[in-house]
Amino acid sequence: MDFLPKNAILERKPDTLEYVRSVFNLEKPGVMKDAVNILNEWIQKQPHFNKKDFRPFYLETTILGCKGSIERSKMQIDKICTMRTLLPQFFGSYNPKTDFEHLYEVVNSLMLPKLTEDHQRVFVCQFHDVEWEASQGIYFYRHNISLAEYAKVHDYLSGFVMIIDFSQANLMDFVMKMNLVHLRQAMTIYIEGYGMRIKAIHLITPSKFVDTLLSILKQVLSSKVAGRINIHKTYEELHKYLPKEILPEDFGGEERSLKKLQDEFTEVLSSEEHLNYLREMDSATTNEEFRQKDKFSEQYAGMPGTFRLLSVD
Repeated sequence: MDFLPKNAILERKPDTLEYVRSVFNLEKPGVMKDAVNILNEWIQKQPHFNKKDFRPFYLETTILGCKGSIERSKMQIDKICTMRTLLPQFFGSYNPKTDFEHLYEVVNSLMLPKLTEDHQRVFVCQFHDVEWEASQGIYFYRHNISLAEYAKVHDYLSGFVMIIDFSQANLMDFVMKMNLVHLRQAMTIYIEGYGMRIKAIHLITPSKFVDTLLSILKQVLSSKVAGRINIHKTYEELHKYLPKEILPEDFGGEERSLKKLQDEFTEVLSSEEHLNYLREMDSATTNEEFRQKDKFSEQYAGMPGTFRLLSVD
């Protein structure tokens, strides 16, 4: 595909396609098409894949997330299919209007419409000062996986910038109720399964408890990504890193509010088109009876969390 389809929420720059491809040396005519074809041919030969008809745009964004490497793209698709098999509680065709109705009282979680100058997408999580139950955490991860699926077939970018806003929330309460196993598993799904290339993390909070949160994040992120965490006490400090035209008005920016954007995403993620796509991706699992057993041990035995419940004998 040599053009980007229009999107109701996510905006791209006129040169986004050319810019992003050039970052990964895929800008020459026909190179990306050839890469997608090679990846698709490999998928057809995998006996343990339960789904083999991935959309070309999905394969293309997978290749971009793997910095142009076909071998890494193969591993990423294998991982996300395996994760759906091993961790089914994170996946599903959930409708935000009926399945996440209380989530938005706790947190707004979405992608901002405009790309940065380097064609990176800004992902925002703003937590609110409300009482919540630890059991609600899984809904947060499911919602973000639905967002990730949407991005895989609708967005084009060179990486992600994350903003995690705890300035209004009781940070200690959130940290104490956090399920660390779920957090590790979810971050593995986002980064290794969906290819979320995190270029920077901006953590906003005046709380002295931030050091505890930071130590937790360092346990679930690679040292490279953890080294990209920036801590801010005010929104004004964020303006040194991101222009106001990108940021929502909640952060002193010029973009529409997080509530407005959340409402827009809720409509998109609950649309029949997106729900049908999620149902389509529900079959992207693996049948471990057909996988070479040494390959499973080699690739997945060291993944975060416990997967001993799966029998591969």
